[in-house]
Amino acid sequence: MNMFKPTMTNSVSSYIDALPADRKKIIIFLHDFIQKNAPTLKPHFASNMIGYGSFPYTNYKKEKGEWPVIALANQKNYVSVYICGVIDNEYLAEKYKDELGKVNVGKSCIRFKKVDQVHLPTLKKVISLAAKNPGLVSVH
Repeated sequence: MNMFKPTMTNSVSSYIDALPADRKKIIIFLHDFIQKNAPTLKPHFASNMIGYGSFPYTNYKKEKGEWPVIALANQKNYVSVYICGVIDNEYLAEKYKDELGKVNVGKSCIRFKKVDQVHLPTLKKVISLAAKNPGLVSVH
């Protein structure tokens, strides 16, 4: 099962076009920023977000699929950047959370309302590292 496979009715451009004006500006900035800093991760529509690259994974039901290395989503109250990259069995977002700025960080998710809350040099580093070290932390 691949829930992140691009579909005929949804695309990156239609996702962006459907955003409210204030969020559209943020998402377009981040979309360009991610592509610039991880050019090998090709953008695609991934369910209700924009995905960049993918890697194979097995979910809790033992189903095999593909998951975006990086994903960008407009949420009701904030923007989320999902970073599925791991170094030394630690999620990159968590590893660099103290350097990412005035953002809320959960395992692989960075949440914020405005781009100026994010320390962009650190986000650039995290994105670049994720492109080279995709994955999820193993749960045993």
